[in-house]
Amino acid sequence: MIKNFFLMGLVCLFSSSMYGQKALNINLASKKDTEVSPIVKDKIEEYATQINVIIQEEKKLMEAELLSLQTKNLDKAEFDKEKAQIADRYSEKIDKRIEELGFDLDGVIQKQVRYSLLNTDAASKEELKQKLLRKFHPSRSITGYFSYGIMTLTNSLSDNDLDKNIGYSNNLEFGLKLNYQLSRTSPWAIISGLGFSWRTVRLDNNMVFAKNADNNVYLEHYNGDLSKSKLRTGYIIVPLGIQYNFSKLKNAGMDVQYRNYYQGLKIGANVYGGARMSTNNIIDGNNGELRNRDNYQVNPYVYGAQLTLSYNSVSIFVKKDFSNFFKDNRFNNDKALIFGISIGLE
Repeated sequence: MIKNFFLMGLVCLFSSSMYGQKALNINLASKKDTEVSPIVKDKIEEYATQINVIIQEEKKLMEAELLSLQTKNLDKAEFDKEKAQIADRYSEKIDKRIEELGFDLDGVIQKQVRYSLLNTDAASKEELKQKLLRKFHPSRSITGYFSYGIMTLTNSLSDNDLDKNIGYSNNLEFGLKLNYQLSRTSPWAIISGLGFSWRTVRLDNNMVFAKNADNNVYLEHYNGDLSKSKLRTGYIIVPLGIQYNFSKLKNAGMDVQYRNYYQGLKIGANVYGGARMSTNNIIDGNNGELRNRDNYQVNPYVYGAQLTLSYNSVSIFVKKDFSNFFKDNRFNNDKALIFGISIGLE
């Protein structure tokens, strides 16, 4: 598909040049004034001419068939149906004839790559290969990301008070991702980075988080009308894992192959660990809004695993904590499970 778009753009470029003037001026401008290799330009002009001949031949045949169709005095609906079928048939025929031309797009691209790198058609093979190797090096970079996920708390025990009263909860995260492709052609990469995560647990049924005299956390019923009740905890997160890229190898010429790390379908798996920054209990009701930054027995450390499926810079992921959300057996065995989407800032 990408090759087809590339071909279409080049053919349109040179076709418009050919038919926008009476005679084609094939005298090339100086290398300072053009970025197109003379060899590439000649190849594309030849291909554009062949395509135009095919289109004009098939167009004449189609127009003759349409004229014959008009003599049948069909109603408009039937005429439009027959016309569409004729157009589809000739479109398929044109595509087949163009494909039979056997245009070597990969070869043309390689010639243009060489010209773009050196801005000359004269260079030693050794110099060209060194420039290609420097240009198509393994991807080692740090990129940004933003993610949002729906969070639930799961456990293997019977439902506790939190399980019975939990509402919509979420995880908002942003940070930096370290990408370390193992080699220029390798589908494997090591991933790591640094993220900032805000996990928000919301309560339903007019319940709020509260603490007793012993600093133990529990749920209590709010005395009045409650519009907002949530416990928000921020973490610093560090992931470490691997990623596999399914994209095909590409040839830059001179036996130099590479794999585009950022494009195509990828799957990754990682473990992560983090430390708590702060916890904020937010309550908003007819008694006013309360924001209390205090110790609500949320676990000071978090660790777990994540599985990610990506296409280009968009990812979907599932993340499972192995650590309890609360410490010291508060709401025992509740662990976060997060499904979400991530956008890479590459």
